[in-house]
Order: sequence, then structure tokens, then C-alpha cells
Amino acid sequence: MSAVESLDMPAPSTTPADAAALETPFGRALAKLMRAHDQFGVWDKYDDAKVLDGFVLTKEKRKQLPVDGIPTPETRWRMEVYYAAICMAIEGRTGTQVAPVMQLHREGFGRVVLVAGRLVAVSRTIRDAHRFGFPSLAGLAEAGEALVAEGVDMVTRYPELAASG
Repeated sequence: MSAVESLDMPAPSTTPADAAALETPFGRALAKLMRAHDQFGVWDKYDDAKVLDGFVLTKEKRKQLPVDGIPTPETRWRMEVYYAAICMAIEGRTGTQVAPVMQLHREGFGRVVLVAGRLVAVSRTIRDAHRFGFPSLAGLAEAGEALVAEGVDMVTRYPELAASG
């Protein structure tokens, strides 16, 4: 299913926690990056919750996925946008440029590092990439903000490494 096809589905029900998640620096960065990929303005009529709905993988949806699988191009793209949004939020808080480097095997395992200068600000192992998603928008924002906080901590702890490059 393409990103545009998923927008034709019913609107997700947003809880107050989900609405608050969209107002976090990470939530705003992710929505901004997703909208930047909308070349034809299709998503202009949708709110941020609808645009970010592709990141939500409920328990029911997760059960429908095989235990082992190959990530779709859309899933790989969402992962790239997710980590780019984390970089964008770290940059917003520190003023230091951060870039994602993701190596993902076609079977769904790999590594992502967020690099600032010569500093690895965040490093994560990826497993089961075909199941990439979060139980809710609040869960998405919580996980994203945790990685942003980790990256900000590293950049502020080692500014000389983050500034060099």
C-alpha cells in the first residue's frame, strides 16, 4: 500500500496523548519532513495525525505481519524520515548539524547511527524492520523524543567532537 493509498483510509482516532505528541519538537519535525515529501499537495487537506498515521502499527496490524519478512519500500522510507526527524530535532536544540547513516539489509536488520561531526550521537541496531511502527502517535513521539534527548546529551557532552568534521 502506498503512502497516498493509506490516506484514503478512515481518519485515526487521536487521544489527548496523541494530540500532545504532535506538539513535541520531534512530532513537529516529523510532520514537517513528511509534508516536505508531498510533491503535489495531496496531504495539505489532512491534519498531522493523518499524515503520521503510517507510523502507527497497532497490535492488530502487527499480528497480521509475518515474523520474518522483507521491509517494503514505504517502510524503509518511513524509517529514513523518522531518523531524519530525530536529527532535525537534535539540530534545533543544539545548533549542530546531525546526519543519519542507515545500513539496512534487505531482510530487515541493520544499524542506524546519527553522526554530528566526528561524534556518533545515537547508535541503534535495527531488527525486524518490516515491523517498524509504534502502538500510537504518543508512543512514536515518546520513542523519538528519547532518541533526541540521547543525541542532545552526547552533542552537549562532547561539543568539540560534534563541531569537527
